[in-house]
Amino acid sequence: MRLSRYFLPVLKETPAEAQIASHRLMLRAGMIKQASAGIYSWLPLGFRVLKRIEQIVNEEQIRAGHIPMLMPTLQSADLWRDSGRYDDYGEEMLRITDRHGRDMLYGPTNEELVTDIFRSYVKSYKDLPLTLYHIQWKFRDEIRPRFGVMRGREFLMKDGYNFDLTKEDALHAYNRHLVAYLRTYERMGLQAIPMRADGGPIGGDYTHEFLVLADTGESEVFYDSQVTDLTFGDRDIDYDSVAQCQGVLDEFTSRYARTDETHDAALFDQVPEERRRVARGIEVGQIFYFGTKYSDALGATVINDKQEQIPVHMGSHGIGVSRLLGAIIEASHDDKGIIWPEGVTPFHCGIVNLRQGDAATDGACADLYAALTKAGLEPLYDDRDERAGAKFATMDLIGLPWRITVGPRGLKNGVVELTSRKTGESVEMSAEDAVARIVEIYRDI
Repeated sequence: MRLSRYFLPVLKETPAEAQIASHRLMLRAGMIKQASAGIYSWLPLGFRVLKRIEQIVNEEQIRAGHIPMLMPTLQSADLWRDSGRYDDYGEEMLRITDRHGRDMLYGPTNEELVTDIFRSYVKSYKDLPLTLYHIQWKFRDEIRPRFGVMRGREFLMKDGYNFDLTKEDALHAYNRHLVAYLRTYERMGLQAIPMRADGGPIGGDYTHEFLVLADTGESEVFYDSQVTDLTFGDRDIDYDSVAQCQGVLDEFTSRYARTDETHDAALFDQVPEERRRVARGIEVGQIFYFGTKYSDALGATVINDKQEQIPVHMGSHGIGVSRLLGAIIEASHDDKGIIWPEGVTPFHCGIVNLRQGDAATDGACADLYAALTKAGLEPLYDDRDERAGAKFATMDLIGLPWRITVGPRGLKNGVVELTSRKTGESVEMSAEDAVARIVEIYRDI
């Protein structure tokens, strides 16, 4: 994409309403525009990152054997009355009456709807296990929406639902999701720590939240510092293996890590004092096992091998896709702007032309752009008639991980400059070597 043809409304000044780094930088980088309180339009740059995050979530869910689908944003209130949650959910639920007087709601979650789909089509234990998921816009009418996409009213979420014959099978699904989530977050350049949490309005005795440590996090967290040394890495996991998935859960949850809602001071005191940490965290996902709560209420049953009709065991598993974008910025930025991890960057590389209109420089930039595109990458070429300082400031603000700078002086020596946004280090090399280096970086991402 040529920047002269792109829609990137960057701001020089920080809007007064932005209180945290991710909100400030998303507004300044032209990623979002507020439509009303807690509701945003996703402008082209922000939308590209959102789709990158969504793609990673999809890939890891499918890798784990989960099946994508799509459910509607509007749901019938009758299903929620059947489950007993319609009146219990509170004022966060946006309730609507259609032209025929039917009570509807804008879905904050989908346990009822997916259970209705299941009970309509699945009758035998032979069709289990089954995990369905979708990525859909949700709405919760927060009393005080703030912090941009971190606590908005409308948000994009992946929510998945497992249906299993026994509690043991459902807990394997729980563990499988924990593994998939660890892979997902690490691919985005995040360390998200699974912490014992409260079930809230969804319910369930087994639940972990995934939190990214950040000063601006809404949750107070208590943890053993050893949990921050754990990484999933590129290990190969058989998602059908109960032992392997249980092993990962044990590895990542055996050390103390809890939110303030479930914090146990006596247990925390058993952690060696030098390893006790109290900090704040941003919730970016949560997994639940809640047994037969919804299958009992809504009649989701199967015939087992003894010809008995029994309720299925269920769990739900969510990732805040739009919230993740804000969390990544909170974890990766500096005074100049965003620093995108390679896995979610909106463009793989920036190209800066230091002398727009110079035939040699224009030609070299065009050749770089063509070579990167041919290699399957998406560069952003700043071909605007702007001074060099303005171009560098824009690239720093939007946070592309790598920048290739092309100018007459370097071209005379047969080199361009490759710069890392994260470290600030620059290296001169030939244009061909710069392209090869960028291709190598993204080969395994």
